[in-house]
Amino acid sequence: MKKFVTPRRTSIVENQRRSFLPYFLIAPILVFSFGLVLYPITQDVYISLTDKKLGDEIGKKVSFVGLDNYAGLWANENFRNSLRVTLIYAVLFVLLSVGAGLVTALLVNKKFKGRGAVRALMTAPWAFPDIASVIVFIWILNTAFGVVNILNPIMPIDTSGGWLTSSPLAFISVNLISMWKTFPFYSIVFLAALQGVPEDLIEAAYVDGANAFQRFRTVTLPSIRSTLYLLSLLAFIFAFRQFSMIYLTTGGGPERDTETLVLSVYNTAFKYFDYALSSAIGVTGLVITMIVAIAYLILSRRAELRDRR
Repeated sequence: MKKFVTPRRTSIVENQRRSFLPYFLIAPILVFSFGLVLYPITQDVYISLTDKKLGDEIGKKVSFVGLDNYAGLWANENFRNSLRVTLIYAVLFVLLSVGAGLVTALLVNKKFKGRGAVRALMTAPWAFPDIASVIVFIWILNTAFGVVNILNPIMPIDTSGGWLTSSPLAFISVNLISMWKTFPFYSIVFLAALQGVPEDLIEAAYVDGANAFQRFRTVTLPSIRSTLYLLSLLAFIFAFRQFSMIYLTTGGGPERDTETLVLSVYNTAFKYFDYALSSAIGVTGLVITMIVAIAYLILSRRAELRDRR
């Protein structure tokens, strides 16, 4: 005998299925976030509170030392140097990469013949793998046969020590290579934001006699300000976690002049085998980026409320 299901019963079952569907869809994301983000961070925080050494005997008991590793960091000259290098590198990275992205976006946003080809070509650095890009720049900056050596006679500083092996040339080179590699991403985002700038406001400013810079300052910049702030935050975070470009070009040298916090984590763990101290350095870097992100959110919220008034 066929079971009879009332319309009300069918609607209840259908509503229950729909209520579980969102949780079912986000379950893989939650598993991914926990397994590859939250658990490693939690484990890193725990290890930073111990005396664990990389290469300890199997079964050796790990002792809990509390905040001793963090207290020792501020007395460590190498850590203070890495923190200073990281902050300077991050600030310059934001200024150079985001600035170059904004300038190029403004240029390719104008109408000219071959604009599509120029836009496509501009994205090439972002598409190249890090290793391939580094190999090319190591060849370009080689002190013996690098093509950049043609600039040596006109440089205001001594470049005989090598672009990647002397200070401050190594730090400057790393910043410029990082800028070249990443600015297309910011340029593409800025280009998308520029499509939303009201054309009638730009035309009205032009009619009122505003020059190109005045139109950018009074019309374009306010329209893309939120995008500019967001990309600056992302660039700062990207700079803090940059590893491959610096490690492959200078390895943190010469004399730790390009050793950022990420390279310090790597060197402390895999060269000096101090797993706990390297975890403390990593957690410190995470806290700094979180503080910057929270400050950005607060300032962004205040600016949004101010614009609504």
